[in-house]
Amino acid sequence: MGINLVIAVTDGDWFDMLRQQPNLGEVNFWAPSAANFRALQPGELFLFKLHAPRNVIVGGGIFAYANALPCSLAWEAFREANGARSAQEMRARIARYRRADPADRSDFEIGCRILTQPFFFAEADWISVPASWAPNIVSFKTYNTGDADGIALWEAVNDRLNRPSPSGRGEAQARFGEPQLIRPRLGQGAFRVLVTDIYNRRCAITGERTLPALEAAHIRPYGDGGEHEARNGLLLRRDIHSLFDAGYVTVAPDLRFEVSRRIKEEFDNGRHYYELHGKPIFAPEDILRRPDPEALRWHNEHAFRG
Repeated sequence: MGINLVIAVTDGDWFDMLRQQPNLGEVNFWAPSAANFRALQPGELFLFKLHAPRNVIVGGGIFAYANALPCSLAWEAFREANGARSAQEMRARIARYRRADPADRSDFEIGCRILTQPFFFAEADWISVPASWAPNIVSFKTYNTGDADGIALWEAVNDRLNRPSPSGRGEAQARFGEPQLIRPRLGQGAFRVLVTDIYNRRCAITGERTLPALEAAHIRPYGDGGEHEARNGLLLRRDIHSLFDAGYVTVAPDLRFEVSRRIKEEFDNGRHYYELHGKPIFAPEDILRRPDPEALRWHNEHAFRG
C-alpha cells in the first residue's frame, strides 16, 4: 500500500496571496462547505492546482488535520494564512462561493484542511495534472504512490523540492525522498484547532461550550520549550486561560484543578474559581492526547503562584 496524495482545486485569490508570503509554517486550505474530509491521513501530501483551463499543480503542503469550523474561529486561528487579508475579505469570498444572500450575517461553518510546511512553485516548475484528471472535477481527486500517476506526482514534487536552487517558497523546503509519511510540524493555528477538537469544544475546567469564549492554552509556553502538540494543550475559557498563563491557577499531574491563594490575597476576590479547586478536569478520552504529566509538572513548578 502506497502513500495517498490529493490534488485539490484552489481558489486563485488564496493562492496568489499566499505564494507572496515568506516563511509560512502553515496554511488553511478551506472549503466553503463544512463537508468532512477523510481522503488523507496526517503526514500525506496535499497538492493544489489552479482552476481550469490552467490544469497545473502549483504547490502543496503536508496534511495535518481537517475539521469544520465557524469562519470567525478559522480567521482567529490562522489569520492571513487563510489566504485573505482580513476576516471581512475571507467571509465575502466564502459567501460568494455559497451564493449566500448579501444580508446573511451568519458565521458560516467551513471545511478546514490544515497544511504544514507549505510550498509554492515558481511558474517554470508548475506540474501538469495527470491524464486521468477529469475536467469536471471541482473539488479534489486522490492518487496513491502505488499507482503510476501517484508515484509520478510524488517524484515530480520531490524533484522540484530537492533542486540545489529551491523554486518553492515556504517555511523550509521539504526533502521527501522515498514515499513515506512526513511528520507534520504543527503551528499555532493547527494547535488551536486540534486542542479545540480533542476537548470536544468545551472548557477542560468548567465545561463551558460557548466556542468564542474558549482558547487553546499551552501548558508549557512555546517560548519556554513547549511544543504545539496535543499533550501540551488545554482548552480553557478565556478568563481561566489568562489566570493559567499568569500562574494563578494550574492543573496538577493527577489532572486536578488548583487555585492559588494569591487570588484572594492580591484581589480580595475569586470565589467562583475557589469553588472549582480540587476538581478533576475534563480530559480527552484518548489517553495518548491527555496532558503530559511532565508539562503539567513544569507549570506547577515554574509558573504556578502556589
